Amino acid sequence: MPDRPTQILEAAARLIARRGVRGLRVEEVSAEAAVSTALIYYHFKDRAGLLRRTLEFISRRAVRYTDAALDASDDPRVQLTEMLLLELQDTPQVKENSAAWGELRATAVFDPDLRELLAAATRSWVEDLAGLLRRTQEAGPDGVGTDPYAAAERLTALVEGLSERWLSGTTSLQRAHELLRGAVDTELRSP
Repeated sequence: MPDRPTQILEAAARLIARRGVRGLRVEEVSAEAAVSTALIYYHFKDRAGLLRRTLEFISRRAVRYTDAALDASDDPRVQLTEMLLLELQDTPQVKENSAAWGELRATAVFDPDLRELLAAATRSWVEDLAGLLRRTQEAGPDGVGTDPYAAAERLTALVEGLSERWLSGTTSLQRAHELLRGAVDTELRSP
């Protein structure tokens, strides 16, 4: 059984993924988590604090399932490709994370505090991928001359867009994977 703050964050992520952020009320999270609203206010101060911590929660959760790619191979190109593909899995947790991430991203357009947290989480993701791209360059002739950070920005933006298309039913998961593999190949092609 998760601790109370984790239980609340799981409930908030579920609700955000299911119904969005704009109408989310602390009372709904309270009912979903089966805790009192007072307990939510105790742990998170206010709705904004709950949203910020939910963003951090889904970011950490994504790291846990994408880090499995680092164990899959010693080849940084394989690790990079697998890490990106793990963002597009037909599992409840990944779908929930992707939907919640998209909702929080959309809300950040109107919420400067959330925007800063989202930017920091995105930078961290881009930096992790840029490190793998650098290791790929060092391991062989692929991608020589490619700016790893810029390539990582393009790839993460593509994953976010493909995730939204997949979740909305406008692109199949198989097609999203094909497009993502093609993009990695393009980014790593020698100029």
